[in-house]
Amino acid sequence: MTLLLGALTIGLILSLLALGVFISFRVFDFPDITTDGSITLGAAIAAVLLVKGVNPFVASAAGFCGGAVAGATTGVLHTKCKINGLLSGILVMTALYSINLHVMGKSNVPLLSAATFASDAERILTALKGGDTALHVLGWEVAARDAAVLVLVLATIVLAALALYAFLRTDLGTAMRATGDNPQMIRALGVDVGNMTIIGLALANGLIGLSGALLAQYQGFADVQMGIGMVVWGLASVIIGEALVGTTQLGLVITGAIMGSVLFRLLVAIALRAGLNPNDLKLMTATFVFAALILPGLVARARKGAGRA
Repeated sequence: MTLLLGALTIGLILSLLALGVFISFRVFDFPDITTDGSITLGAAIAAVLLVKGVNPFVASAAGFCGGAVAGATTGVLHTKCKINGLLSGILVMTALYSINLHVMGKSNVPLLSAATFASDAERILTALKGGDTALHVLGWEVAARDAAVLVLVLATIVLAALALYAFLRTDLGTAMRATGDNPQMIRALGVDVGNMTIIGLALANGLIGLSGALLAQYQGFADVQMGIGMVVWGLASVIIGEALVGTTQLGLVITGAIMGSVLFRLLVAIALRAGLNPNDLKLMTATFVFAALILPGLVARARKGAGRA
Protein backbone atom coordinates (compact mmCIF):
# COMPACT_ATOMS: atom_id res chain seq x y z
CA MET A 1 0.00 0.00 0.00
CA THR A 2 2.87 2.35 0.81
CA LEU A 3 4.38 1.70 -2.63
CA LEU A 4 1.05 2.47 -4.30
CA LEU A 5 0.52 5.71 -2.37
CA GLY A 6 4.10 6.79 -3.09
CA ALA A 7 3.70 6.09 -6.81
CA LEU A 8 0.40 8.00 -6.91
CA THR A 9 1.89 10.96 -5.06
CA ILE A 10 4.97 11.25 -7.26
CA GLY A 11 2.83 10.73 -10.36
CA LEU A 12 0.57 13.60 -9.31
CA ILE A 13 3.51 15.88 -8.48
CA LEU A 14 5.09 15.17 -11.86
CA SER A 15 1.76 15.83 -13.58
CA LEU A 16 2.66 19.51 -13.21
CA LEU A 17 5.72 18.66 -15.29
CA ALA A 18 3.43 16.96 -17.81
CA LEU A 19 1.20 20.04 -17.98
CA GLY A 20 4.24 22.23 -18.61
CA VAL A 21 5.45 19.93 -21.38
CA PHE A 22 1.92 19.91 -22.80
CA ILE A 23 2.00 23.70 -23.09
CA SER A 24 5.40 23.86 -24.77
CA PHE A 25 5.21 20.78 -27.02
CA ARG A 26 1.49 20.65 -27.83
CA VAL A 27 0.13 24.20 -27.49
CA PHE A 28 3.18 25.95 -28.99
CA ASP A 29 4.77 23.04 -30.87
CA PHE A 30 8.06 24.18 -29.30
CA PRO A 31 10.81 21.60 -28.58
CA ASP A 32 11.67 22.99 -25.15
CA ILE A 33 14.60 21.22 -23.51
CA THR A 34 14.72 23.79 -20.69
CA THR A 35 12.62 21.32 -18.69
CA ASP A 36 15.59 19.33 -17.41
CA GLY A 37 17.10 22.47 -15.89
CA SER A 38 13.98 24.32 -14.75
CA ILE A 39 12.62 21.45 -12.64
CA THR A 40 15.95 21.34 -10.78
CA LEU A 41 15.97 25.12 -10.46
CA GLY A 42 12.53 25.05 -8.82
CA ALA A 43 13.70 22.34 -6.43
CA ALA A 44 16.94 24.18 -5.64
CA ILE A 45 15.25 27.51 -4.89
CA ALA A 46 12.59 25.88 -2.72
CA ALA A 47 15.15 23.77 -0.83
CA VAL A 48 17.43 26.70 -0.03
CA LEU A 49 14.50 28.80 1.20
CA LEU A 50 13.08 25.95 3.29
CA VAL A 51 16.43 25.38 5.00
CA LYS A 52 16.36 29.07 5.95
CA GLY A 53 12.92 28.63 7.53
CA VAL A 54 10.74 30.14 4.80
CA ASN A 55 7.10 29.03 4.64
CA PRO A 56 6.66 26.01 2.30
CA PHE A 57 3.96 27.81 0.31
CA VAL A 58 6.24 30.80 -0.30
CA ALA A 59 9.17 28.51 -1.16
CA SER A 60 7.02 26.59 -3.67
CA ALA A 61 5.84 29.86 -5.23
CA ALA A 62 9.47 30.95 -5.52
CA GLY A 63 10.22 27.68 -7.31
CA PHE A 64 7.43 28.48 -9.77
CA CYS A 65 8.89 31.94 -10.39
CA GLY A 66 12.38 30.53 -10.92
CA GLY A 67 11.11 28.10 -13.53
CA ALA A 68 9.14 30.88 -15.21
CA VAL A 69 12.28 33.03 -15.51
CA ALA A 70 14.15 30.10 -17.08
CA GLY A 71 11.35 29.53 -19.60
CA ALA A 72 11.12 33.23 -20.44
CA THR A 73 14.88 33.28 -21.05
CA THR A 74 14.53 30.46 -23.57
CA GLY A 75 11.70 32.37 -25.24
CA VAL A 76 13.75 35.56 -25.46
CA LEU A 77 16.72 33.74 -26.98
CA HIS A 78 14.43 32.21 -29.59
CA THR A 79 12.21 35.18 -30.46
CA LYS A 80 14.46 38.19 -29.88
CA CYS A 81 17.91 36.73 -30.61
CA LYS A 82 16.60 34.54 -33.46
CA ILE A 83 18.24 31.38 -32.11
CA ASN A 84 16.76 28.02 -33.06
CA GLY A 85 14.17 26.90 -30.51
CA LEU A 86 15.82 23.59 -29.72
CA LEU A 87 19.23 25.22 -29.37
CA SER A 88 17.77 27.96 -27.15
CA GLY A 89 16.49 25.35 -24.72
CA ILE A 90 19.79 23.49 -24.76
CA LEU A 91 21.71 26.69 -24.01
CA VAL A 92 19.48 27.60 -21.06
CA MET A 93 19.45 24.02 -19.74
CA THR A 94 23.25 23.88 -19.88
CA ALA A 95 23.61 27.22 -18.10
CA LEU A 96 21.11 26.17 -15.44
CA TYR A 97 23.35 23.33 -14.29
CA SER A 98 25.91 25.83 -13.02
CA ILE A 99 23.21 28.21 -11.79
CA ASN A 100 21.58 25.44 -9.78
CA LEU A 101 24.93 24.61 -8.17
CA HIS A 102 25.37 28.26 -7.21
CA VAL A 103 21.83 28.45 -5.82
CA MET A 104 22.28 25.36 -3.63
CA GLY A 105 25.95 25.97 -2.84
CA LYS A 106 26.56 22.23 -3.22
CA SER A 107 25.26 19.33 -5.25
CA ASN A 108 22.65 18.17 -2.70
CA VAL A 109 20.52 19.98 -0.12
CA PRO A 110 18.80 17.73 2.47
CA LEU A 111 15.46 18.81 3.93
CA LEU A 112 15.14 16.28 6.74
CA SER A 113 15.08 18.93 9.47
CA ALA A 114 13.20 21.61 7.49
CA ALA A 115 9.46 22.27 7.60
CA THR A 116 7.97 21.23 4.25
CA PHE A 117 4.47 20.83 2.87
CA ALA A 118 4.81 17.11 3.62
CA SER A 119 5.67 17.64 7.29
CA ASP A 120 2.95 20.28 7.64
CA ALA A 121 0.34 17.97 6.10
CA GLU A 122 1.39 15.14 8.41
CA ARG A 123 1.20 17.40 11.46
CA ILE A 124 -2.29 18.62 10.58
CA LEU A 125 -3.69 15.14 9.94
CA THR A 126 -2.07 13.72 13.07
CA ALA A 127 -3.62 16.52 15.11
CA LEU A 128 -7.03 15.82 13.59
CA LYS A 129 -6.62 12.12 14.41
CA GLY A 130 -5.79 12.90 18.02
CA GLY A 131 -2.13 11.94 17.74
CA ASP A 132 -2.69 8.71 15.83
CA THR A 133 0.06 8.31 13.22
CA ALA A 134 -1.67 5.54 11.25
CA LEU A 135 -4.87 5.24 9.23
CA HIS A 136 -6.79 2.16 8.16
CA VAL A 137 -8.00 2.24 4.55
CA LEU A 138 -9.81 -0.80 3.11
CA GLY A 139 -8.12 -3.02 5.66
CA TRP A 140 -4.64 -1.61 5.01
CA GLU A 141 -2.65 0.35 7.56
CA VAL A 142 -1.43 3.60 6.01
CA ALA A 143 1.01 6.08 7.54
CA ALA A 144 -0.59 9.44 8.28
CA ARG A 145 2.19 11.20 6.37
CA ASP A 146 1.56 9.24 3.17
CA ALA A 147 -2.20 9.81 3.29
CA ALA A 148 -1.95 13.49 4.19
CA VAL A 149 0.60 14.25 1.47
CA LEU A 150 -1.44 12.41 -1.15
CA VAL A 151 -4.60 14.37 -0.29
CA LEU A 152 -2.76 17.70 -0.28
CA VAL A 153 -0.97 16.98 -3.56
CA LEU A 154 -4.22 15.84 -5.19
CA ALA A 155 -5.96 19.06 -4.12
CA THR A 156 -3.03 21.13 -5.44
CA ILE A 157 -3.07 19.38 -8.81
CA VAL A 158 -6.84 19.76 -9.18
CA LEU A 159 -6.59 23.49 -8.46
CA ALA A 160 -3.65 23.89 -10.85
CA ALA A 161 -5.47 22.02 -13.63
CA LEU A 162 -8.64 24.08 -13.17
CA ALA A 163 -6.62 27.30 -13.15
CA LEU A 164 -4.77 26.28 -16.33
CA TYR A 165 -8.03 25.31 -18.04
CA ALA A 166 -9.64 28.64 -17.08
CA PHE A 167 -6.57 30.59 -18.21
CA LEU A 168 -6.36 28.90 -21.61
CA ARG A 169 -9.99 29.83 -22.24
CA THR A 170 -9.39 33.54 -21.61
CA ASP A 171 -8.57 35.96 -24.45
CA LEU A 172 -4.86 35.73 -23.65
CA GLY A 173 -4.98 31.95 -23.41
CA THR A 174 -6.91 31.69 -26.66
CA ALA A 175 -4.32 33.89 -28.35
CA MET A 176 -1.57 31.63 -27.03
CA ARG A 177 -3.28 28.51 -28.39
CA ALA A 178 -3.88 30.24 -31.71
CA THR A 179 -0.19 31.18 -31.83
CA GLY A 180 0.74 27.53 -31.70
CA ASP A 181 -1.92 26.48 -34.22
CA ASN A 182 -1.43 29.19 -36.83
CA PRO A 183 1.18 31.90 -36.12
CA GLN A 184 0.63 33.59 -39.50
CA MET A 185 -3.06 34.10 -38.83
CA ILE A 186 -2.56 35.38 -35.29
CA ARG A 187 0.17 37.74 -36.51
CA ALA A 188 -2.25 39.11 -39.12
CA LEU A 189 -4.67 39.89 -36.28
CA GLY A 190 -2.06 42.13 -34.66
CA VAL A 191 -0.86 39.75 -31.93
CA ASP A 192 2.87 39.66 -31.18
CA VAL A 193 3.80 36.01 -31.74
CA GLY A 194 7.15 36.46 -29.99
CA ASN A 195 5.58 37.79 -26.81
CA MET A 196 3.01 34.98 -26.81
CA THR A 197 5.80 32.44 -27.10
CA ILE A 198 7.74 33.99 -24.23
CA ILE A 199 4.66 34.05 -21.98
CA GLY A 200 3.79 30.48 -22.90
CA LEU A 201 7.27 29.13 -22.18
CA ALA A 202 7.37 31.07 -18.92
CA LEU A 203 4.06 29.51 -17.84
CA ALA A 204 5.16 26.03 -18.93
CA ASN A 205 8.45 26.15 -17.06
CA GLY A 206 6.81 27.82 -14.08
CA LEU A 207 4.63 24.72 -13.67
CA ILE A 208 7.72 22.56 -14.14
CA GLY A 209 9.60 24.55 -11.49
CA LEU A 210 6.65 24.15 -9.12
CA SER A 211 6.75 20.41 -9.78
CA GLY A 212 10.43 20.39 -8.81
CA ALA A 213 9.73 22.36 -5.63
CA LEU A 214 7.04 19.91 -4.52
CA LEU A 215 9.10 16.88 -5.52
CA ALA A 216 12.07 18.08 -3.44
CA GLN A 217 9.82 18.57 -0.42
CA TYR A 218 8.26 15.15 -0.81
CA GLN A 219 11.57 13.32 -1.31
CA GLY A 220 13.32 15.30 1.41
CA PHE A 221 16.18 16.65 -0.70
CA ALA A 222 17.10 18.61 -3.82
CA ASP A 223 19.86 17.28 -6.05
CA VAL A 224 21.56 18.91 -9.02
CA GLN A 225 21.10 15.70 -11.06
CA MET A 226 17.37 15.27 -10.39
CA GLY A 227 16.26 16.88 -13.66
CA ILE A 228 18.08 14.52 -16.03
CA GLY A 229 15.61 12.91 -18.44
CA MET A 230 12.56 14.74 -17.08
CA VAL A 231 11.60 16.11 -20.50
CA VAL A 232 11.21 12.52 -21.69
CA TRP A 233 9.05 11.75 -18.64
CA GLY A 234 6.80 14.71 -19.36
CA LEU A 235 6.49 13.89 -23.05
CA ALA A 236 5.66 10.27 -22.26
CA SER A 237 2.94 11.40 -19.84
CA VAL A 238 1.39 13.70 -22.45
CA ILE A 239 1.45 11.00 -25.15
CA ILE A 240 -0.02 8.36 -22.84
CA GLY A 241 -2.69 10.84 -21.73
CA GLU A 242 -3.65 11.63 -25.31
CA ALA A 243 -4.00 7.92 -26.03
CA LEU A 244 -6.20 7.51 -22.94
CA VAL A 245 -8.66 10.34 -23.71
CA GLY A 246 -8.56 10.05 -27.52
CA THR A 247 -9.67 13.63 -28.12
CA THR A 248 -8.26 17.13 -28.54
CA GLN A 249 -10.83 18.80 -26.27
CA LEU A 250 -8.90 21.10 -23.92
CA GLY A 251 -10.32 19.92 -20.61
CA LEU A 252 -9.91 16.25 -21.46
CA VAL A 253 -6.39 16.74 -22.78
CA ILE A 254 -5.35 18.41 -19.50
CA THR A 255 -6.99 15.58 -17.56
CA GLY A 256 -5.26 13.08 -19.82
CA ALA A 257 -1.83 14.58 -19.12
CA ILE A 258 -2.43 14.13 -15.39
CA MET A 259 -3.70 10.59 -15.88
CA GLY A 260 -0.72 9.80 -18.13
CA SER A 261 1.75 10.99 -15.50
CA VAL A 262 0.13 8.88 -12.78
CA LEU A 263 -0.10 5.81 -15.01
CA PHE A 264 3.49 6.20 -16.15
CA ARG A 265 4.70 6.39 -12.54
CA LEU A 266 2.63 3.33 -11.65
CA LEU A 267 4.24 1.41 -14.52
CA VAL A 268 7.68 2.42 -13.26
CA ALA A 269 6.79 1.38 -9.70
CA ILE A 270 5.49 -1.99 -10.91
CA ALA A 271 8.65 -2.58 -12.94
CA LEU A 272 10.88 -1.74 -9.97
CA ARG A 273 8.77 -3.92 -7.70
CA ALA A 274 9.14 -6.78 -10.17
CA GLY A 275 12.91 -6.60 -9.79
CA LEU A 276 14.04 -4.15 -12.47
CA ASN A 277 17.59 -2.95 -11.90
CA PRO A 278 17.39 0.80 -11.03
CA ASN A 279 20.31 1.33 -13.42
CA ASP A 280 17.94 0.35 -16.24
CA LEU A 281 15.28 2.89 -15.27
CA LYS A 282 16.16 5.43 -17.99
CA LEU A 283 16.27 2.65 -20.59
CA MET A 284 12.82 1.50 -19.50
CA THR A 285 11.56 5.09 -19.64
CA ALA A 286 12.79 5.44 -23.22
CA THR A 287 11.14 2.11 -24.07
CA PHE A 288 7.81 3.29 -22.65
CA VAL A 289 8.04 6.51 -24.68
CA PHE A 290 8.88 4.55 -27.83
CA ALA A 291 5.88 2.28 -27.27
CA ALA A 292 3.59 5.25 -26.58
CA LEU A 293 4.73 6.90 -29.81
CA ILE A 294 4.25 3.95 -32.16
CA LEU A 295 1.28 2.10 -30.62
CA PRO A 296 -1.41 4.68 -31.58
CA GLY A 297 -0.29 4.52 -35.22
CA LEU A 298 -0.22 0.73 -35.20
CA VAL A 299 -3.70 0.55 -33.68
CA ALA A 300 -5.04 3.06 -36.23
CA ARG A 301 -3.59 1.07 -39.13
CA ALA A 302 -4.96 -2.16 -37.69
CA ARG A 303 -8.44 -0.65 -37.42
CA LYS A 304 -8.21 0.69 -40.95
CA GLY A 305 -7.17 -2.72 -42.22
CA ALA A 306 -10.02 -4.41 -40.32
CA GLY A 307 -12.48 -1.91 -41.78
CA ARG A 308 -11.39 -2.63 -45.33
CA ALA A 309 -11.70 -6.35 -44.71
